[in-house]
Amino acid sequence: MTTLLVSQPNFADHQTPQGHPERAERIAAVNEALAHEHFAPLVRRDAPYGDITLAELVHDERYMAQLRAARPAEGMGQLDSDTFISAKSLSAAATGLGGALAALDAVLLGEVDNGFCAIRPPGHHAEIDRPMGFCLINTVAVVAREAQRKYGAERVAIIDFDVHHGNGTQDIFETDKTVFYASSHQMPLFPGTGHPSEHGVGNIVNTALKPQTDGLAMREAYNQVILPALDNFAPDMILISAGFDAHALDPLAQLEWEDGDYAWITGKLMDVAERRCANRIVSLLEGGYDLTGLAGGVRQHVAMLMGGTAGRFNE
Repeated sequence: MTTLLVSQPNFADHQTPQGHPERAERIAAVNEALAHEHFAPLVRRDAPYGDITLAELVHDERYMAQLRAARPAEGMGQLDSDTFISAKSLSAAATGLGGALAALDAVLLGEVDNGFCAIRPPGHHAEIDRPMGFCLINTVAVVAREAQRKYGAERVAIIDFDVHHGNGTQDIFETDKTVFYASSHQMPLFPGTGHPSEHGVGNIVNTALKPQTDGLAMREAYNQVILPALDNFAPDMILISAGFDAHALDPLAQLEWEDGDYAWITGKLMDVAERRCANRIVSLLEGGYDLTGLAGGVRQHVAMLMGGTAGRFNE
């Protein structure tokens, strides 16, 4: 497998207050983890600056104007209790979007088999008309729309293994049968959405995991619910909202996944991608706030994308 890694130093330009869990050091931890010699075969590219007006494919027409109005000339502005925007945040978000779209192009044009985008700020909590949960624009949703608009993909699947439910992604696609969204997340937990009874128009699958459960509960949920539904959807491509905050070390949740659980889930999604969509996967970083847990999960995730075997790679 040929795997593309997309990142960019300017993600540090999105500033958050001291002590905020969504911080620039997250990307540094990912890049350090992927500097190991095991990852030398990665195709590495800097994320280009993207057209942030493409956010209008999934957000309200006034949404970007509201973000620009809230953006301070210097320092930081506050959008809600935990979501901040700084002077260069939209530039960082545009680069994150550009990186994700570059990965989409590379995969769908056959340059690489799959891609991982080490980008920030995250996006899956951003709803049609409001930012929240550290998220400014819903990058994975824009990528899904571009796969349809630019490449004619008829069925796009988004699998979200962040510990928090991707309420924004569900909000955007819950009435659209052409996009499948499945999430495994802790419940109860922020943002309070994602009950298994929420099905959209038959395109939404939510599996709720109780606090203190480990990767075995996750594997059961995927084997019994998410993977069969994904396979039945028969996607033209798979997008992953790759959050690493279900890790046992993470401070914002209470699940107890280990590094190897991310290898397992990645391998299972790759199995479906091989059967259904010629291996086409683009994975986007979402959460993950303990730097050690984030690095460990990312190593396993990317090692599997490269064609590894669960548990083979250790630092």
